[in-house]
Amino acid sequence: MTAAIDILDLHFSYPDGRNALRGIDLRIEQGESVGIIGPNGAGKTTLLLHLNGILQGTGEIAVFGLRIDKSSLKSIRKDVGVVFQDPDDQLFSSTVFDDVAFGPLNTGLSAEQASARTREALAEVGMAGFESSVPHHLSFGEKKRVSIATVLSMRPKILALDEPSSNLDPRQRRNLIQLLGSLRATKLIASHDLPLIFQLCDRTVLLNSGVIVADGTTTDIMHDRALLEANDLEAVPTEFTNTRAPQS
Repeated sequence: MTAAIDILDLHFSYPDGRNALRGIDLRIEQGESVGIIGPNGAGKTTLLLHLNGILQGTGEIAVFGLRIDKSSLKSIRKDVGVVFQDPDDQLFSSTVFDDVAFGPLNTGLSAEQASARTREALAEVGMAGFESSVPHHLSFGEKKRVSIATVLSMRPKILALDEPSSNLDPRQRRNLIQLLGSLRATKLIASHDLPLIFQLCDRTVLLNSGVIVADGTTTDIMHDRALLEANDLEAVPTEFTNTRAPQS
């Protein structure tokens, strides 16, 4: 089976000279849910932003066998949806409906088709009935859900989520975990929230200083206290390792 994502020798440096990714090799199979963990500055966000061409380094990235380049970006961006850490970076319209409909309308769908996609995506994230709401009047958790809906309305095959639980209260976080566990897509979740990764991801990749330090089952990595502490991460408390969110 063709990999969902196949990355070979990916390097990326920011204009200030900081080497954010240094020779990443990574294969993600279709249907996997993969956690991307690591300390601040490890390269997690930078890696996610390469998956639909927001950033472009050197090396090769293929999505379902299609190599990312200028000629393939439009197609790739239909298949890979990136959800930013801060929903205010994703929401810019005057109403929730307009934000969620923006992507489908700009891929050439009719107004009727885009409307159906929008209502379907909002229902999927539990935000049906908020179509006329002003995004910046929503709670942070509601904004998170709408930002996910803006991606789901495109019906992507891959979801890349950057710190999805950041700044959520406990109830919002629990609801988000249930939502993400129910979504049918290949998922990459970059997060410092290791209990969330444990609940949602069967596989975990540990990044540090732009390189892959470890890649294995989430259970093995989360229980390797020495590995986590050596990479400035805290071991997951036992009480978080006994339950997992339902997976579709």
